[in-house]
Parts: sequence; structure tokens; C-alpha cells
Amino acid sequence: MQRLSMMLLASASLAALSPALAQDKLPQATDSYFTAAEADLARRLAIQPIMGKAKNVIILVGDGMSIATVTASRILDGQKRGVDGESNNLSVDTFPYTALAKTYSHDGQVSDSAPTATAMVSGVKTRNDVIGVNQTVAVGDCKAALAGEVTSIFELAEAAGKATGVVSTTRITHATPAATYANTPVRDWESSKELPEDAKAAGCKDIADQLVNWPAGDGFEVALGGGRAYFLPAETADPEDKEKTGRRTDKRDLTAEWTAKSNNNVFVFDKAGFDKVDVASGAKILGLFEMSHMEYEADRAKDAAGEPSLAEMTAKALDRLAQDEDGFVLMVEGGRIDHAHHDGNAARALEDALAFNQAIKTVLEKTKREDTLVVVTADHSHTMTINGYPKRGNPIFDKVVNVEGELELAGDGKPYTTLNYANGPGAYFPPVGKDEDKSKAQPAGVRPDLTDVDTTGIDFRQPSTVPMASETHAGDDVAVYAWGPFAHLFQGTVEQNYIYHVMSYASGLGKVQPN
Repeated sequence: MQRLSMMLLASASLAALSPALAQDKLPQATDSYFTAAEADLARRLAIQPIMGKAKNVIILVGDGMSIATVTASRILDGQKRGVDGESNNLSVDTFPYTALAKTYSHDGQVSDSAPTATAMVSGVKTRNDVIGVNQTVAVGDCKAALAGEVTSIFELAEAAGKATGVVSTTRITHATPAATYANTPVRDWESSKELPEDAKAAGCKDIADQLVNWPAGDGFEVALGGGRAYFLPAETADPEDKEKTGRRTDKRDLTAEWTAKSNNNVFVFDKAGFDKVDVASGAKILGLFEMSHMEYEADRAKDAAGEPSLAEMTAKALDRLAQDEDGFVLMVEGGRIDHAHHDGNAARALEDALAFNQAIKTVLEKTKREDTLVVVTADHSHTMTINGYPKRGNPIFDKVVNVEGELELAGDGKPYTTLNYANGPGAYFPPVGKDEDKSKAQPAGVRPDLTDVDTTGIDFRQPSTVPMASETHAGDDVAVYAWGPFAHLFQGTVEQNYIYHVMSYASGLGKVQPN
């Protein structure tokens, strides 16, 4: 009885107060945070789902772009531009729909890029280290791989008469871009050199060969990235660096095979050649700008032959693909975010994340929301964390300074950085990489004193807890940002392979099609 009386009293009190609870009469009504949130609410209430079929589909993958990477790069972007980093917005922050994707693979709690990319473009989860095959295929089993191939949305697009393209800052034969066209039980079979003789005898082909001789439709209209060595024979000097040669052992020059397919097929290897390509001519473009991966964004300007930026490659791809009246499907990968994280080098990882942001911005500027589904996500996470209690505006690469303006000290009396890794080469001091001499490093377990160390430099490796030559992936969910037709289907928490199903449904390329 007493409880009922209290509930009635509370209800009466709320009723009496309700006239005073109008938003514009609240004491915080003029607070800038309050009014900004009200404006955001109004904007979101006005968003209406786009229900028409997507003529074009673009999936942008920030390789290893964990949620912490997005947050840290957002802060860095603001700080570089002289504005508040914490409240700054990246391009993805303007997208109307978001979801979280679970990134585990068929056999791994923490996955690699091969099964995650396969999940996103083919709709199934599969085993770590395999590309474009289902979960019944064991790593290295060529015969099983030939029987267990899955079809990607890029193959469906070609079958429907659409144009296709793939752009990456990694080798174009690397796991994520390769998932658009390749089927292989080993992600490392990138050229004939890596392909075992028994696999060749069983009918398996290396990944570079699969790209150039992709049987889907008329093949890619655009393929831009790194990995030139995987297309050139070992007897052929590299066009940029004559002291280097290709790595193929079958004497085949796949760049020549590409250009021989048609008078419209062109191969370029440097910025000058890239700039000269006339997309209006209907050229089918293979651009391979490094022997292996392209340069990190922080180092791109130093490249001898010059490299286009990820945004420039994206713009070129869009200009070429837009010529197809039937529409197109495009993948854009910011692939070296992942590599810098593996090296424990947050500065290069975040600079590449910002270059990826520019590519997203380019996509939004060159496409229409009404007919183009844009999906931005990551294939997996990394172990980088944003930690401590740094003050607002504290430089993201610096040591933690608290809201009182004091340098924060850990339990060992030493300062620490805002960005750290759970594992990686930063557990040694000086931090060492895969090929460096660990005997010169301070042993793991003894934390370095960073008091007089400049932690903001581009080469600084963030400290890590568990000593490893290469930092690992992480198993947490990644964000999915969506814009355009049927983007509203990305809500809540989803399986990573669900991404394919939304893209195929929205575009009408799947079995179930929108009206």
C-alpha cells in the first residue's frame, strides 16, 4: 500500500511539473551542448529511407580501422586543422545510418583480412587465410577450393552488365582487394613464385593471374594499387627501379597480357602515367604504383616516380566507372592503416586513416545519394587503445596531461601516452621491428621513461604490453556506416557477411530484389 501511494505521489508530481518541462524553458536550454544535440535530433528526424534500387554500389574498407582508430583520427584531423578535435566530424560522421559488425571468421575468434573480405563481398563466413571459398575448404587444399568457390558481388555486377573497379593502397593482390575477384585456399599465393607445383597441377591459379584473366563479364574497368612485382617476370627489370625485378617464375608478364587484351587496355606505373589516362576514351586501367605495397600517406611525397593519393585514385575510378549507363560496383581500400598498426606506429596509421577519409569525401562529392549505396566499414579491428584521462585538446600522440594541466604518471612513476597497443614491437625500448636486433632493446616488463622522449614524431612506436614483433588484429566489432538506397538496413549489430546481402538486395544483384 505504501509503495502504491509513493507511485501515485510521484505521478502527481510529474504531472504538476510537466508544463515547466518544455525544452525551451529548461535551465540548460541555451547551453551549447544542449542546442547542438537538439539540432542533431531535428536533422535525424527529417531523414527518410531511400527505397529505390541502387544503380551503383561502393564499399570502402579501412583495413584495420577499429573504432578507436576512427576516434583518434577524428581528433587528429581537428587538431591538424586548428579546431576542436573531440567534437570534430569526419566524413563518416555525417552518414545517416550506422551498425556494428561482428568480425569473427568460421574458425577464428579473431580473423584476418581474407575471410572478412570474403564475408563482405560474397555473403559467407569462411576460414582464416582463404579467399573466395566457403568454410569447407581447408587452408592449402587446392582441389577443395576449386569445388568450394563462392561468387562475389563484383562477379554478379559483371554478369548484369555493370562496370567494376577495385582500388587499394596495398598490393592489388592482397587479401581485401583480392576477394573481389579471386578464389584461393591460401591468401599468400599472389604470384607464380608462391604457388606450389602441386597446386598448379591441380588447377589452382595465382591471384595476379586471376585478376588479369578474370572471366567475369569483360573484366575490371579499373584496378589501381600496388604489387607490380607480382605481375612481372623475374627476368624483367622494374620500370621505376631498374635494380629490381619482378618475382614471377613462369616468365609471364601479366601487365603485357593486360594491354594485349584490347587497344583500350592501359597499364601505368607512376603518377605521370596515371595523370595522362583519359577516362573519356573508355580505357580499362591497370595501375600498379609500387613493386609491393604503395607508400604510407606520410611518405608518399618522397616516392621517386610519384604516386597518386587514395582520393585521386578513387576519383579516377569513379570518373571511369560513371561512363557505364548500367551502373557500377567499386571497392576502395585504405589498406595501409592495418600495416602501420602491425608496426605499432599509430602516427602512420592515423595519417592513412585521414587519407581514407579524403577518399570517402571524394565518393560523396562525386555520387548521388538517390542512386548510389555507399558502405564504409573495416574488415577487422586492432589492439590500439585511447587511454588515461587526458585533458580536452591534449595532442593525440602526446603523453597524457590531465585536466589540471599536470603530466599524468603511472604506478611506476613514469608518464605514458594516450595511444598504446595491447601487444606489439613497442614492448621493447627502443621499440624494434621484425628485422631489428632485439638484443639492443630494453627487455619487456621494464617500461621506458618517456619524460624526455618526443612521442609525437612520425616514426615513434607506441608502447605495448605484450612483446611481439608484429602487433595483432583484435576481435572487437567494427563500425558500418551507410548512405543511399536501403542504407537504413544497417542498424544494430549484424554479422559481417550481412553487408553483402544488403548490397546485393539494394542493387537488385541478389536473388531477392527490391521492387
